Amino acid sequence: MLAIIQSAGWPIYPLLLASIISVALIIERLVALRRSKVVPSGLLQRAVGEFKRGGNNDRIIEDLERHSPLGRVLAAGLRNVGSSREVMKESIEEAGAAVSHELDRYLTTLGTIASISPLMGLFGTVVGMIEIFGSQSPSGSNPQQLAHGISIALYNTGFGLVIAIPSLIFWRHFRALVDGFVVEMEQQAVRLVEFMHGDRK
Repeated sequence: MLAIIQSAGWPIYPLLLASIISVALIIERLVALRRSKVVPSGLLQRAVGEFKRGGNNDRIIEDLERHSPLGRVLAAGLRNVGSSREVMKESIEEAGAAVSHELDRYLTTLGTIASISPLMGLFGTVVGMIEIFGSQSPSGSNPQQLAHGISIALYNTGFGLVIAIPSLIFWRHFRALVDGFVVEMEQQAVRLVEFMHGDRK
């Protein structure tokens, strides 16, 4: 691996940095965007049941808020349960916007890496081509410099694609996952409003 990095020349270093950041973000998002952590099953029914039984509702809301992103949305609704349906919906929408923004965290960076990695590889290719043309002289070409230029061109192009392809796949996967979670939280929030205002039992 070290020999490949040396053959690829200095343009490989930004690509290596991009690859490390990409892997770190993918691992972080895989851990953070688990279904059981974002939209735990049965949370709505449990929250409504505990709230309707009475007791310390403030503590129930605080526990719910700390529980998960879905819990934060439901807690915002329960905090305004004594208000009108419109006020309750507005508070849920505000909490939902904040949660949605939090779920999107780092996805822009991952998408940017997926977009610029091929361009960074192309930059390495250009540097390699400059090396190749620099190897030409009136007395003939320098085979060692020619080989080094070809190595820079090909390794950087290949490495840029190796970073971009998985980054793009995971970016699309996480983007779809977040969209699905947001829709699911919206549905649960609507059901909460209907439960608390007596439209459902």
